[in-house]
Amino acid sequence: MSKNWVLLIIAGLFEVCWSVGLKYTDGFTRLRPTIFTITTLCISMFLLAKASQGLPIGTAYGVWVGIGATGAALLGILLFDEPASPARLGFLALLLFSIIGLKLTSH
Repeated sequence: MSKNWVLLIIAGLFEVCWSVGLKYTDGFTRLRPTIFTITTLCISMFLLAKASQGLPIGTAYGVWVGIGATGAALLGILLFDEPASPARLGFLALLLFSIIGLKLTSH
């Protein structure tokens, strides 16, 4: 796996951090969660920008969003008692297959 892919995966994990962090900011009224959210957002964007220097932007952005959406949805289920219906889990699986497909078809 290339350095750009590693950076992209890390960027996606930081996207999960900031998207879930939004829930804890209480509308940006709580200082520590707000600092965490803004910091992880900046790190995520920086790493996405670095990764996209060596990857097609459509692939990089799609994978970044997919990791973030999947991670946020799974953590929503685990941390916030969001629904985990079979249909929802099935669509998350489709999202993961899409991420893998983008990886396999990029040069």
